[in-house]
Amino acid sequence: MSNIHNERYDEIKDLLKKSRFIFEQDTQINVGKDLEKKIQGSEYETANMGSDENQTEEPDDKVQKYRISGGILALHGKDRQDLDITTEDKMAFQETMDEFVEEVSDLVDFNELNVYKNNVEWSGKVIDEDLEFIFTIGEDSGIYINGQMVKVDQEFLELINKLQQFYQKFKSRWGKVLAVRKKTQETE
Repeated sequence: MSNIHNERYDEIKDLLKKSRFIFEQDTQINVGKDLEKKIQGSEYETANMGSDENQTEEPDDKVQKYRISGGILALHGKDRQDLDITTEDKMAFQETMDEFVEEVSDLVDFNELNVYKNNVEWSGKVIDEDLEFIFTIGEDSGIYINGQMVKVDQEFLELINKLQQFYQKFKSRWGKVLAVRKKTQETE
């Protein structure tokens, strides 16, 4: 008798699993939002570095996050068109991360790259120097760093120089992405 109950239990469990899967397929899954919920629910913190105060996101803005090669690209906008990702966006993001690792430091934790209507913001932490950085183009263009009791030696100065040099590439690449996104919005 208990064997029949176990079979029914397993059958109900499988049906429930299938119905959840079908429901998830019916509604579009926002992988970035799902990951963000998991991250917020976990016990570790992500570096935010006060960017909440400077964000240009308005309450009616929508956000769509995309995971690309271990990093998260967040597109901010008012409608669905603003949130669509292009191949150029994906390539620019991938190349940006790869070049940073190659040219600045391979020990880095990247935060999400936020693309707004008029600016782009990207941050992370260079682990071996315990230094947080923010790159921003648009309204508050520049490089911002945050560190606690950072030893100013030759290695630190070289890192700052590398960050400055890389920022020029970042500014050029993402300035073009912003221009293309604006041009696409105007033509549509």
